[in-house]
Amino acid sequence: MIEKLEIPEPCETVQGWGSDVAAAMLRTIGVKYVALNPGASYRGLHDSLVNFLGNRNPQMLLCLHEDHVVSIAHGYAKASDEMMACVLHSNVGLFHGLMGIYNAWCDRMPMLVIGATGPVATEKRRPWIDWIHTSKDQASVLRNFSKWDDEPRSVSGIVNSFLRGAQIARAQPSAPVYICLDAGLQEEKLDEPIEIPSIERFIPAQSPSPSLIQIKRVVELLLKAENPVILMGRASRDQFGWDQRIRLAEALGASVLTSIRERSAFPTNHPLHAAPPFFWLNPKAKEVLAGSDCILSLDWPDLSGTLEQTFANNSDFTGNIIQVSMDHQLHNGWSMDYFSLCAVDIPISSGVNEFVDSLLPALEKQIGPKKLWDGSSRNSLPKIGYSDSIDQEISPRDIEVALSNVRSNHLFSLAHVTIGWVGDAYQFYDPLDFLGHDGGAGLAAGPGITVGAALALKDTNRIVVSVLGDGDFIQGATALWTAAHYHLPALFIVSNNRSNFNDEIHQETVAKSRNRPVKNRWIGQRIDEPTVNIAQLAKAQGVDAEGPITSIASLEAALQRGITAVQEGRPYLIDVHVKPGYLSAPLSRGR
Repeated sequence: MIEKLEIPEPCETVQGWGSDVAAAMLRTIGVKYVALNPGASYRGLHDSLVNFLGNRNPQMLLCLHEDHVVSIAHGYAKASDEMMACVLHSNVGLFHGLMGIYNAWCDRMPMLVIGATGPVATEKRRPWIDWIHTSKDQASVLRNFSKWDDEPRSVSGIVNSFLRGAQIARAQPSAPVYICLDAGLQEEKLDEPIEIPSIERFIPAQSPSPSLIQIKRVVELLLKAENPVILMGRASRDQFGWDQRIRLAEALGASVLTSIRERSAFPTNHPLHAAPPFFWLNPKAKEVLAGSDCILSLDWPDLSGTLEQTFANNSDFTGNIIQVSMDHQLHNGWSMDYFSLCAVDIPISSGVNEFVDSLLPALEKQIGPKKLWDGSSRNSLPKIGYSDSIDQEISPRDIEVALSNVRSNHLFSLAHVTIGWVGDAYQFYDPLDFLGHDGGAGLAAGPGITVGAALALKDTNRIVVSVLGDGDFIQGATALWTAAHYHLPALFIVSNNRSNFNDEIHQETVAKSRNRPVKNRWIGQRIDEPTVNIAQLAKAQGVDAEGPITSIASLEAALQRGITAVQEGRPYLIDVHVKPGYLSAPLSRGR
């Protein structure tokens, strides 16, 4: 148990109320944890979780804001590929949690969001408060970025709703689902217990595999190619899938590119990993794509946008493109998270693991004993070193170098990085080394995602580490209280440039396009005078912290102290003052 406080014994073992059925269904579908910020709209469910289930399987995690309720569930899924539940109070709690739900939607992460409303029956409502907390079709506010929703109207309907919701959320492509529970239905007394079926007959279907005809065509194109490139996109956490992707790249002798936006999908120190992982294409990645005559995209988001960064027009790429993805199943007319439409030669609706498992035997049969790869390296890993100005100030990339230097034999799981992460100094060796970005680029998610990852990995030998921007941390700082309260070990590193610096770049771009002074770009952007005391913010949540760190020697020593704290089971924060700027700048519209 992560909770150090006394765990209550269930006072009843037989369902007595509607909310007991909802609580029992959470246990039935295998939810281990429920994150929440309390609210009267689900007071019945709250009671059932504590007094009917004894706060075990699932166990509640108290959060101080609905942002963190959702982002913790998001981080848990990123680290485990498992669905966690989060509860949002009425319409007001749902509004707070919407950004986190959108992040998880864009990140294609499974999540069970439980909402509440009402009582729907007007005669049961208290004056004023129950009226402003009751909505018709509450799910309408998130239907465009959730996979499915329901509002059961009977206690028996709760059973079906949770079974279906769990099945849909977990099926690929994964995404959040929403179940809204009427407050009156939760507090309805049962005449008799409701039968709950076994979950074994309600598991999600396996992702489809490609057809034999498709595999034959793919093999033909790949073997005909002289310079194939594999874009490793969304990938699972399992080690077998990781090993199969390595086997595929080596069988083809294909160059591999990976993204910092997605979880680690291929070892970045492998000889075939041809460029550092990126947010936006770095010069080496552009060179690799420009020289390719066949691209195999394994669920790579924004394939068209990636090509646009290399070629003036997508049509300028004259090679063949194979796109393996099931993502089209989630596309709708509201969100643009499906990106620009890309012309491909062979579109394949398949899970990535299922595709690779089907392709490898056919490919290796055609290759036979000969080798398409001579073992030579295309990986131009740079010499790991600090910036030239390290004696005067720390640059953002210096944090990457310092983490690489102190890593040693520790198993780090990097839960989050800043938008300025360069990616060339810190390598990913296994599928849990990096958990990806936050999906929808919504600030305040990083701290909660880190806490969720720490929850998922708490019984492993991995050290959860996160590098956060100061704006992201300040907005999500109270997520650390949950880490402190439940003794969830994680190392939070704040790359603190005292600015909303990405927006400074945008203001500079606009100023240049209008022939106006660039020197004013900082106005309305800088987080300074006074400087926010980030270490004190963390300490106020019960987390040990230090900083601001301003020298590299102090940073490496602080990292060692942070690692020790996490190994002892405690969260720890380090505030690092870095100079504003990007070594690899984000794209900006215009000049």
